[in-house]
Amino acid sequence: MRGTNLAIAHDRAKGFLREQAVLGAERCRRKFLHFFPQGFRDEIYLAWERDYKANAHREWNRLLNQSLHADLLRDGEFAEVALRAVRIEARTNLIFSFEKMALRDAVKSAAGAKAFATGLYDFLYGHGSGQEKFQRWCEVIAALPRKQTRVSTWPIVTVFGFIAQPDQHIFLKPNVTRRAAQEYRLPFHYESQPKWKVYASYLQFAEQVRRDLRDLRPRDMIDLQSFIWVQGSSEYE
Repeated sequence: MRGTNLAIAHDRAKGFLREQAVLGAERCRRKFLHFFPQGFRDEIYLAWERDYKANAHREWNRLLNQSLHADLLRDGEFAEVALRAVRIEARTNLIFSFEKMALRDAVKSAAGAKAFATGLYDFLYGHGSGQEKFQRWCEVIAALPRKQTRVSTWPIVTVFGFIAQPDQHIFLKPNVTRRAAQEYRLPFHYESQPKWKVYASYLQFAEQVRRDLRDLRPRDMIDLQSFIWVQGSSEYE
């Protein structure tokens, strides 16, 4: 009898959580459409959220696509790879100014530029599972030279994958993402140290958003990250 009662209680708890998740998803959807009535094709949405991120991706494809990246590595042009990546990111407002400065300082030396350039290529195009490549990339960033500000932050670790491959990678702003997950009423297992299990949890969050918004036809992680940003950012209160 006790086992039966526990099973019933467990089923009720699961049902409650599912109901809360549905309510959270509906509330977040209403908020997004309040600001952008035409959804992901809304002109204001494009101007405020999507276009500058999509432009950075196009610039990446023009200046640092896989073929160009490989050629630069082969020629030992590690500083040029780092310079192009940092300049493309600098045209966005994705990471804070102190993070931009820490990143520039980290790749100024020959050793820092080489580690960054080769590690980035491995992360984007290397062998192994997504988990293996992400973990290696985290280790590369953590080992970069540091002057004052920490380089190994979630925004720095995730921004280049997001710009280069928005069909696969998403950008993580910790506080905004945590608030968005709370609003959406989905679990997001956050830790301040960049590691795969946190990123995997975030990717699961994004995929749930994609499923819930399939009628709005999100194109890529740019749309999904923008939707999540609207839920957690003080800009949209």
